[in-house]
Amino acid sequence: QKYEIAMKLDELGVSRIESGFPRVSADDTKAVKKILESNLSSEIWGFSRAVKADLDAHIDLGTEYVLIEISTSDLKIEAYGFTREVVIQRVQDAIKHAKDNGMKKVNFFAVDSTRSDLSYLKDVYSHALEAGADEISVVDTIGVCAPEAVEWLIGEVTSWVGSNVPVHWHGHNDFGLATAAAVAAVRGGASW
Repeated sequence: QKYEIAMKLDELGVSRIESGFPRVSADDTKAVKKILESNLSSEIWGFSRAVKADLDAHIDLGTEYVLIEISTSDLKIEAYGFTREVVIQRVQDAIKHAKDNGMKKVNFFAVDSTRSDLSYLKDVYSHALEAGADEISVVDTIGVCAPEAVEWLIGEVTSWVGSNVPVHWHGHNDFGLATAAAVAAVRGGASW
């Protein structure tokens, strides 16, 4: 099914397709491999936690573009038993590992960024970019942001990272605001 969906997305002219997360299952590994081998016009992106083994699974398959995620809100950091310092170290190590192993582009995906301490979020993005990330994502993991908050936050983040770094918005629809928030993200300066 993933392969068939990827074929249709490519046929429609979608410029990027997230292929999957090979470490989840043998089926996901097969799907990612098959999609990568199809020589589609779309860029084929992989999904990875900030974990070397996740990235190695993509490297083994030949994935050239990867989204690397880790939580940046104190709520999620504590739930995973991390510290802020551990998160930054994992971000740096994962991005460096991806780049050192030939990944053409890395998008750093800050899970629960809309509930993160803003000074810490800015610091994490800075470390991600220093480590080699090409793009960053602002993520509303539980869909809590009103459109006005999204527009403001995207404006803040784009001012932190500069106009040459693509900023992505990733919103959820828990409160029915995903479409309005996506439009607001574009107004705020999001590229994707």
